[in-house]
Formats: sequence, structure tokens, C-alpha cells
Amino acid sequence: MRERKKETEDQAESQGLEWLELPLGKRTKLYRFLEILPGFLSYLSVILLFVLSLINPILGAIYLLVIIAITLVKAVGTAFRTIQGYKVVQAAERVDWSRRLADLEDPHEAFERLYDATENSYDFDEHVQNLRIMSAVEGNKEPKPHEVYHAVIMVAYDEGLEVLVPSVEAVRDTTFSNERIIFVLGYEERGGEAMQKNAEELKKKFAGVFKDFLLVKHPDGLEGEIAGKGPNLTYAGKHLAEYVEKKRIPAENVIVTSLDSDNRMSRKYLDYVAYEFIVRPDRQHYSYQPVSLFMNNIWEAPAPMRVVAMSNSFFNIISTMRPHLLRNFASHSQPLAALIGMDFWSKRTIVEDGHQYWRSLFYFEGKYEVVPIRVPIYQDAVIAENLKATLRAQFVQLRRWDYGASDVAYVGSHLFDKKERRGMNFLALFTKFVRLLDGHVTLAMMAPIVAFGGWVPMLLNSTSRGAVAWNLPNVVGWIQTIAMVGLIITVVISLKMLPKRPENYKKQKILLMIVQWILMPVIAIVYQSVAAFYAQTRLMLGKYMEKFDVTKKVVKRKENHDQRFIKR
Repeated sequence: MRERKKETEDQAESQGLEWLELPLGKRTKLYRFLEILPGFLSYLSVILLFVLSLINPILGAIYLLVIIAITLVKAVGTAFRTIQGYKVVQAAERVDWSRRLADLEDPHEAFERLYDATENSYDFDEHVQNLRIMSAVEGNKEPKPHEVYHAVIMVAYDEGLEVLVPSVEAVRDTTFSNERIIFVLGYEERGGEAMQKNAEELKKKFAGVFKDFLLVKHPDGLEGEIAGKGPNLTYAGKHLAEYVEKKRIPAENVIVTSLDSDNRMSRKYLDYVAYEFIVRPDRQHYSYQPVSLFMNNIWEAPAPMRVVAMSNSFFNIISTMRPHLLRNFASHSQPLAALIGMDFWSKRTIVEDGHQYWRSLFYFEGKYEVVPIRVPIYQDAVIAENLKATLRAQFVQLRRWDYGASDVAYVGSHLFDKKERRGMNFLALFTKFVRLLDGHVTLAMMAPIVAFGGWVPMLLNSTSRGAVAWNLPNVVGWIQTIAMVGLIITVVISLKMLPKRPENYKKQKILLMIVQWILMPVIAIVYQSVAAFYAQTRLMLGKYMEKFDVTKKVVKRKENHDQRFIKR
């Protein structure tokens, strides 16, 4: 009787948040238009080069040079942000976040001790300022560090213990007290008996390590859910909420971190997040985003996958330097009370991480931000059973990420509906909408235009002897040569970021880590542009991607996974 009542209450709450959800079934005309828009603009951007070149090669050349110039500016910015971000992540990793968190137990005492101190560590002055503000407020209601709990939800499908154990060990080995860590393993019923056995083995192995180790099996085929990560996270999150209520732990003091099965967090991550959580008065309106680095198995991955993994790692480093543009990606942390209020994550999208940003933004009526946590959570580069399977698995993963273009319609439907906008500033939301749309269109069309566009005006006007058309390939080549400076910077930093070389690889492997970057143009087209066009074309045709294609985790060898961004 009690379970039936609870189910009825959950359904009523879910129906009350229906406006927050992605649509199921038939879309409105506006929604369908917005779903078509990213793909339409991506195809149009490429076709326009051919059309303008046919009309007049000079028009085609001008169009191309504008795109090339934009690319060059972005390349320079990327190089600068990469260097800056690399240094900042290094600096943040050196900080004793456990000590800084402990200072918040008695802000007044800590401020008196530190206010005239001189220290050159990352954000030390900001730390002292936080202590000053907190010590000046009488009767402040900020939770003390010893009152804050971390709940880590790690989702799994059918991964083996060789993948799962190191990820749990990384949580165990953080500097945050294990007595205030609730570990939740949310695993799929679809994983079968082997997954059930692995889950029970994990619980047995880590018994007594954390405050508690919860096993939550997500049933297959629940109504209103796609086969994806979001439903698993949400199901586990609801069980966590019941556990917290039963144990009389204040939900507003619990921070939830979602992890994939191959994620190994920095030892300082949980302390860092708890610190940022406490110093923000409106803390329920924030989520916390680490730097995802695809480095766990970078030495074992094939060259094309290494380039993809390093490129994605650089993108995440750059993103952490642009907080106003930062979005939820992969692993992230958010207060439990906020998650309960918005009914956790979406159960209707395969990109629940990026979608969580928009979901949270609308739930909090625009008063929501993502805080950069500038220490890493390490992830795996894609490796499957053989090279062919690996190449395919990488494409499948990227097309799933690129399906984030589905959020264009979701955001636009709220933007252009005053009721759904819920009092949010139109211009501020419109700016976010345009950036979202531009990001997906650029992802699809930029690489092929930059790679081949220089030849189009000349080839389509073979009888023309116009200097602009015939010299355009040379001009584009010179610009691309200048942009190579950014690639050189990328190569240098990539070598600095590599984890320690495994003993079974010779020093000559370093040379391959440099030479691999000649694959970058091919990777950009096949794994960036084509994957983006694939996802956007599916949206255009209404062939929705509603099944989460799990990236298979293959471990080629056993090793010590305790990697650090800074080699000591």
C-alpha cells in the first residue's frame, strides 16, 4: 500500500514538471522546424559555397575567406586558451583543497590567520576573501564542512570488474572523508547475470569503506523511458533520496556526482566541490563541472582514437576557462535538493549530461550557473576488440554526443513561448540559443569547407582566369599554415599531459604520439563533421536517436590507474 502511494505521488510530481520535459511522440510545427534548423543551416553553409562560386567566383572566394578568417581567429584563441587552461589546471591540482575546506569550519579564525599572509597558490586571494565574507556575516547559515555529504552515483551496463574496481578505488582514495561518502552503483537489468554478479562483488569488496554502498538495479522497459543513461541515473537518484530521508540527512547538504564506469576522479575533486558548494549562498542553483580528460588508456588506444581523445581533452580544458559558456558534460556534480526538485535527469534523451544544463536553467528560471572545477576526472579513450570495431565505436560515441543538437529545439521552444520562458529575459536566452545553434552548425560544416573549399570557385569556373579564383587555394594554404602554430602548441601540451609511459612501451612510442597529429584533418572531417551531419540529419528526418549506444570498455592490460595531471 505504501509503495503504491509512493508511486502515485511520483507520477503526480512528474506530471507537474511535464513542461520541463522533452516531448514524446508528435511534435508541434514550431518544434519540428527547430529540429530541422541545425541540419538545414549546416547543409546550407556548404551548398552556399557552390552556389556563390557558380554565380561568381569572387563571391565564392569572399564567402570562403570569411569562414577561413573566422577559423583562424578561433585557432589563435584556442591556442591561447589551451596554454592558459593547462597552467590553471596544473595550479588548481597543486592546491590543498582539504586544508581550504577545513578553513570553512571556522571562517573567522582562518581569516585572522591568513588575512596578511602572502601565498602564490591558485585563487589564494579569493579564498581569503571568501573567509572574510563568511566571518563578517552574523549567524550565517552555510553548512559546515563536517555537515556536507557526497553521494557518488556510478552507472554501469555490462562492464567488468577490471573497469569498475579502479573507478570505485579512485573515489575511495580521495582526500574527502569516506565516512561522508555515499556510493551508489546504478546498474542495468539489461546487463544480465554477469552485471548482477559484478555489482554484488563490488559491494562485498568495498563493504565498510564508505558511509554506505548502495546497489540499485534499474529495471528494463519502464514506461516513458528511452534505453539510456539518464533513466538509470534518475532511478538511482530517487533511491538515494529515499535513503537520505530515512537516515535523516538534510538533502540540501548532499552533493551528487554522476560517474561513468570508467571515470577516475582526482584525489582532490570532492574537497574542491564541497568548498565551492559552501562558499556560494545560493548554492542549490549551481552545478559543478570538472575537466574531463580522456587519458586512462591513452597509450593503448590506436592513433586515430588518441587524436580524438586528446582533442576532446583540450576542448574541456578550454571550456573551463570560459565559465559563462560552460555546460554540463559527462561527469558533473549537483546538489541533491535541486535534483529532487527537478525530478533528477531527463529520461527521454541520450545526451542527459548536456541537456541537464538547459533543464536546470529553465527549472530555476534562468538563475542557474555551472561552476568550473579545475581538476580532472580521467576517462577512457575508445578501444574495442579490434581496430575496425574501435573505429566504429568512436564514430558511434561522437554521433551520440553530437545529438546534443536536439537541444536546439528544446531551448527554442521555451524561448519563443512566453509562458514556457517563465519570466526569463528574452535577449539573454536568445543569446544562449544562438550560441548553441552556432556551435552545432560550425561543428558540422567548418572542417569540409576549410579542407576543400579553396578549390571550389576555381573548379566550378574552369574557363575563368580570374586571379582570385585561381590563387584562392594558395591563399587558403598560407592561412592554414599560419593556423598550424596552434597545432604545434597542441602537440607540445599533449606530450606534457601524457601519463607515465607504461614499461611495456618503448621510448620510440613518444615519436608516434607526435606523428599521429598528421591525422588531424581526416579526423576533423570523419569524426567531427560526418558525425555531426549524421546526428543533425536524423533530427531533420524525425528519425530520433532514442537508444543509448554504450561505448564498450575494453581493458588491454592491468596497470596502476592512479594517474595525475601533474607528474611528481
